[in-house]
Amino acid sequence: MECHDHEDSPKSAQTPSPPSTAPSTCCKCGGPTTFAPPPPFSEISPPPAYRPIRAPAINLPPNNHSQQAIILAPVPQSQKVPLVSPPYHFQVPTKRIQSPNDIRRFHDSDSGKNFLGFIVALSESIRSRKISDPCHVSPTISSIVSTLETLIRWIDEIPPLQQAARYGNLSYRAWHDRLTESSESLMLNFIPDDLNSATIEIVPYFTDSFGNSSRIDYGTGHETNFAAWLYCITRLGLIMEEDYTAVVARVFVKYLELMRKLQLVYCLEPAGSHGVWGLDDYHFLPFIFGSSQLIDHKYMKPKSIHNQDILDNFSNEYLYLAGIAFVKKVKKGLFAEHSPLLDDISGVPTWNKVNSGLLKMYKVEVLEKVPIMQHFLFGSLIKWE
Repeated sequence: MECHDHEDSPKSAQTPSPPSTAPSTCCKCGGPTTFAPPPPFSEISPPPAYRPIRAPAINLPPNNHSQQAIILAPVPQSQKVPLVSPPYHFQVPTKRIQSPNDIRRFHDSDSGKNFLGFIVALSESIRSRKISDPCHVSPTISSIVSTLETLIRWIDEIPPLQQAARYGNLSYRAWHDRLTESSESLMLNFIPDDLNSATIEIVPYFTDSFGNSSRIDYGTGHETNFAAWLYCITRLGLIMEEDYTAVVARVFVKYLELMRKLQLVYCLEPAGSHGVWGLDDYHFLPFIFGSSQLIDHKYMKPKSIHNQDILDNFSNEYLYLAGIAFVKKVKKGLFAEHSPLLDDISGVPTWNKVNSGLLKMYKVEVLEKVPIMQHFLFGSLIKWE
């Protein structure tokens, strides 16, 4: 057989042998190669013996069925949130979703449609507005922001342990335990006396908004729980429509500050990451709200995310730019390689198209995924119908 250049077979590395002039074998066709076999592992340089804490995400291209579903789906529309009225029947919320049929049942229900409509309404409330723009801030909004600031201070009081693992600092469990123990008293800071009994229902949404203490991870499911917690408070009448801008510009911005500090300090593992084919390892909603902020902006277009000066100067005013800046901070290499989806979105001509596309994508890739929504909670405020 004619000698030709091929990839060397890994089999030749399994049994160490003295240097030889004989050609080694190609791993593809079995023919001889012109390359010498690689040197065997020695005692000085043994093979790595570490064990990853979990299998890495499988970086497969996006599912064509999901892409088609996103393209064909109608753009979600905003809805008014109906207020609950006495007599109240608050209850401990429970998990109900176990299959794709349950997902369809949720999205066909009034609760499912109204929850997504609430997300859209929040997005519309921040349209063409900067974070620093003045807005109506109610006592409830101020109290929620103060609560989140308290949680941020706790991170400084519970420093991370020195450990070798890449993900999952065990000190996070101490932080989360304090959160769980104090959550009811934190809620009572802004819930009026006649609604005190609501804590039994809204506390579980709150405690599950900041990651999982067993797995020490965080993902879009936890972020969705925070949105569900805000929705429940809105149903109680503690957040009104005129507060929606402040919910995004004050509450959600503070929530992101808290989560990014938790992610960096305690090295939270991305929950259910899609690898490079996900929008972001941890978050989705900042890109929805952030793209709405930039609709009709005179100078900044979707392609502006590639301008580092724009990111440096305006990420404190726009959630989308802040999200891009954070991704670039924690991931190394070419942006198009580690974040191809965000890179593709930068080619969309207008922010309006980006925003409507992300809303459809959120419904399909987050709210319609069983692995995420199987942890979603249902009670009297978000009913299982």
